[in-house]
Amino acid sequence: MIYKRFSLRLRIFVSMIVLVLAAFVLIAIVTIIQYKEEVSDYHKDRLERKEEAIKENINYVIRTTTFEVVTNQIPLIFKDKIFEIANIHNLQINLYDLEGKLLKSSKESFSIDSIQQIIPPDVLKKLINNPDKRYVDKIIDGKRVFQSSYSYLTDTKFKPLAILNIPYLEEEDFIAREHYDFLARLGQVYLFMLIIAILFAYLISTYITKSLKTISDKMYRVRIGERNQKIEVRHAGEEIHNLVSAYNSMVDQLEESAAKLAAGEREHAWREMAKQVAHEIKNPLTPMRLSVQSFEYRFNPEDPDVKEKTIDFCRSLIQQIDTMNAIASAFSNFSNMPAQNSELINMAKVVKLALDIFSEDYIRFQIDSDNIPIKFDRTQMIRIVTNLVKNGTQAVSEINQPKILVQIQEKQDAVILTVSDNGIGISELNRDRVFEPQFTTKTSGMGLGLAMVKTIIENYGGTISFVSKPEKGTVFTVVLPKTQ
Repeated sequence: MIYKRFSLRLRIFVSMIVLVLAAFVLIAIVTIIQYKEEVSDYHKDRLERKEEAIKENINYVIRTTTFEVVTNQIPLIFKDKIFEIANIHNLQINLYDLEGKLLKSSKESFSIDSIQQIIPPDVLKKLINNPDKRYVDKIIDGKRVFQSSYSYLTDTKFKPLAILNIPYLEEEDFIAREHYDFLARLGQVYLFMLIIAILFAYLISTYITKSLKTISDKMYRVRIGERNQKIEVRHAGEEIHNLVSAYNSMVDQLEESAAKLAAGEREHAWREMAKQVAHEIKNPLTPMRLSVQSFEYRFNPEDPDVKEKTIDFCRSLIQQIDTMNAIASAFSNFSNMPAQNSELINMAKVVKLALDIFSEDYIRFQIDSDNIPIKFDRTQMIRIVTNLVKNGTQAVSEINQPKILVQIQEKQDAVILTVSDNGIGISELNRDRVFEPQFTTKTSGMGLGLAMVKTIIENYGGTISFVSKPEKGTVFTVVLPKTQ
């Protein structure tokens, strides 16, 4: 997570700000929920109060009327009174008989058609089954909410006389304004609190991390083999004090072990150097031994070209001896192995010379030209070719029809050397480790050949890469600039 990458100081700062914002959001949510509940309760109570007041006026009319108090006389009893009651309470009043048919309405006669003439059967059923003999039907029309209250009217002997219907529109403008004003005032308070929280969080985070910053600065300056200063922190908490004590103890132990560590590193470096020297010397010895055995087996004193073959054979051995001598000289001087010595060479001739020590007849050599000049160290060029071809011969050792092809292509500003084989290939698991020092898949060898080849090539500004397919073969490609 990105949050884990933040410093402790920034984490404390952000956490406090987030806490304040979370509290604001939580209170805002609770306020909105409370507002909705208050609105619902307000309209419910208001409708009940209006209904009770209207019923009192209606009961008064029923008690004082000169007409017979029966259902079919309701239109006459409330002929004019219903309008007075409606105007007093500023609500529409509808009176239905006990079967749900409209008897009288306070709405104007010209708009009477817009009033439902019969109470819906489901509403009438719920009214009859309600123990309180009262039912409120809620209707939502777009953004407007209507409540329609139904209740029974009784005569002086509490006998059901008619059904009173009061349509009520929920008007929320006043409550909404109050709610928005409250949220605005709350927002101003929280904005002020947020500014205070930012300043407070900055001071607190700075104070808490001040001691930790001192410790981290000291740790960054810790060096093996040098005199490291201890930390002195005053007025620190128990945790910081323990951390400082652990650091000071580490400094003491570091000084005691610095000498031993330096000695161990020097010994390890010499061992690694010795392994590399042994590996590099062993590389030319193997083909030299094979060449000598092959020469001994094929030598014929009566061959007319015996002198020429002997000279070529000696030249190959002398070249490998020169390579080993360069390695020994580099080791004795404790410098790069071997030392880089750029010279103008004919790459085609040097590569052919390096291939002469291999007796395998499946090794083929192709070049674009017999003369390919390049600035490079002759000895190191031979080492590159020897290592790559030797790896190829090991890869095809179990192949029925082995093939190794060495090619040189000359470009305008670079020379490309490729060594391809049809061997076992390199597995996906090992591809990222091919050029690592001391990595090898063979039972013998130190695994330093390709690592050193890569170092040599990169020292000359070149690149080495490979493409491999399991059981099909591998192609190593070396790109070298012509001039250094």
